[in-house]
Amino acid sequence: MTVGNQLNRRTIVVTGSGSGLGVGIAQALLEAGAKVVVADLKLEPVEHTASRLDADGTNIFPIACDVADEAAVQRMIAAAVRRFGRIDGLVNNAGVITMGGALDESRQNIEKQFAVNVAGLYHCCQVFARQTIDQKSAGAIVNVASNAGKVGFPNMAAYNATKAAVINLTRTLAAEWAPHRINVNAVCPGSVDTPMLKSVAVFLSPKLGKPVDEVYATMTPPQLGRHIQPVEVGRVIAFLLSDAAEIIRGQSINVDGGATPY
Repeated sequence: MTVGNQLNRRTIVVTGSGSGLGVGIAQALLEAGAKVVVADLKLEPVEHTASRLDADGTNIFPIACDVADEAAVQRMIAAAVRRFGRIDGLVNNAGVITMGGALDESRQNIEKQFAVNVAGLYHCCQVFARQTIDQKSAGAIVNVASNAGKVGFPNMAAYNATKAAVINLTRTLAAEWAPHRINVNAVCPGSVDTPMLKSVAVFLSPKLGKPVDEVYATMTPPQLGRHIQPVEVGRVIAFLLSDAAEIIRGQSINVDGGATPY
């Protein structure tokens, strides 16, 4: 599946695009004709993403941004507008996870996950919305939630809770910002071939008494029988950012190979 040139001449910001899912999202958006701002905590990983996906840098712009830092988010959006003249879409992909039993998880780890996965995402949405309103233009946001926000997996209680919050926030912002012509949706990935999923396998390996590779190999949706590739999720996101998705609003769409039935 591709989205053709449905994002032609549009500028999209993708947070957390220094590795894993974010790289696949950026790739899919470039395929769809967008100009892409790739952002992550440090500059070097997104510079690598940029050189890998668009060697001459015509359609991609790397920038460092800590989404938990409000001033950094404002600088990121301002830099995107300076580079490409406007901004049309936002993909909130930046996220962190800390594995551990719910009885033992520290307040520090809980707060860190909420600071990035919820508060940081929320502020990115706010700054983006203000910019599109100032531009007097429509906009689209896709929040990367997780099937964990619907299922609630063991040993990741705080992460599950942050993603459930993203799902609810997506519904709320879609309703509230519709008069501003800002469409807001979310995707709920699962079993995507990323470093984050591999870190879960590393955590589970000693608990299950199995090698990491063996554990990782089992972490696939039964209907699909393989790991989902980041660019596959990215192509769904590209569609949700396009005009063709105008009638899809406030939804949190599973992109987990059929693993989650609701």
